[in-house]
Amino acid sequence: MLTLVPTPIGNIEDISFRAVEALKKANVLFCEDTRVTKKLLGLLSDRLGVTFPDYRFLALHSHNETTLLKGLDSHIFEMNCLYLSDAGMPGISDPGYTLITYCQENNIPYDVLPGANAALIAIVMSGFDTKHFLFFGFLPHKGKERSTALTRAAESGYPTIVYESTHRIEKFFDELADAYPDVEVFAVKELTKLHQKQFKGTAAEVAPMIKGANQKGEWVVVINSREESVFDPSVIDMLARADIPKKEAAKILSQLSGIGTKECYNLLLSK
Repeated sequence: MLTLVPTPIGNIEDISFRAVEALKKANVLFCEDTRVTKKLLGLLSDRLGVTFPDYRFLALHSHNETTLLKGLDSHIFEMNCLYLSDAGMPGISDPGYTLITYCQENNIPYDVLPGANAALIAIVMSGFDTKHFLFFGFLPHKGKERSTALTRAAESGYPTIVYESTHRIEKFFDELADAYPDVEVFAVKELTKLHQKQFKGTAAEVAPMIKGANQKGEWVVVINSREESVFDPSVIDMLARADIPKKEAAKILSQLSGIGTKECYNLLLSK
């Protein structure tokens, strides 16, 4: 049998009783990074006074999962097998779903334990309406794919959760504030850790806060997204032909449409 086991995203005390019991009974550990898992086991052993079995460790991550599963003897799941990603819920911006698919295709019983997840914590902390929301995970790092993904996130019509690394968080807010200065956002870094910190406001307000903050750690951003405004396209044509500076026309179009001023300016230039 296979069990997917969530691990703490920061605070070691967030490990569940069920997760610890599963670890006590396991024979094989599939791990996103065996070094990270072994460190976690050491911390849990010291904190809880638990002695864990002598596991067989198998690394399974985004770079090898397809190859590993193709060469895997399915009889291994006659033992108690667990999968642990480095932090949080396996399968959410982490490997895991391919293992589930493998089990389904090979009639292998499996289970998923509940546990820590940064996306759900952040959406609740945001104070935005949680009746419906979207999860975008990590955006592409650069180019047209990134700008397209950012537009989709900011115009989805629902609170939208995005993960971002410490290396790109400032760039992310520069891009968001440039295109959508008035959209509401909530950002939190180092969830559940000692130096957890959160920010809320419009993109234009939060961007300078991020520049002045210690950016260390992983970030979760919730964009209180809106639907792309629907209005008569003839308005763009009219403003493009109007005898007023394009920047002024872009401001007017932005107020009418709810679209960022820069995007409106580009729309007018394309006419």
